[in-house]
Amino acid sequence: MSRSARSPLLLAGLLATAGAAHFAAPRQFDAIVPRALPGEPRTWTHVSGAVELALAAGLALPRTRRTAALATAAFFVGVFPANVKMAVDWRHRPAPQKAAAYGRLPLQLPLVLWARSVAKNAQGAR
Repeated sequence: MSRSARSPLLLAGLLATAGAAHFAAPRQFDAIVPRALPGEPRTWTHVSGAVELALAAGLALPRTRRTAALATAAFFVGVFPANVKMAVDWRHRPAPQKAAAYGRLPLQLPLVLWARSVAKNAQGAR
């Protein structure tokens, strides 16, 4: 399997793993839900986990890959405020935890670009 053929499946695997983690260990995700969002953090944790699972499924299927990849790029942009909240909340934690929280911030850009690349390469699969 070529690298370009593996790329959407790897991205789908990343999203499926993250989505499942939202249900398996929700407390860690509840803590980074921005307070400005209405409702309970657990609801947002479950909704974002379900969205990640749905996006993973869409990426895995060639017929829905392009749309799912564009939605994935938008999703990565949409969850950025949670990563900012985590970085702010963890600024006084020990160095390894602080580094992990701060490291998530610039990681969003390559994730967005990866999703856009998957969308671009899927155009021929319509």
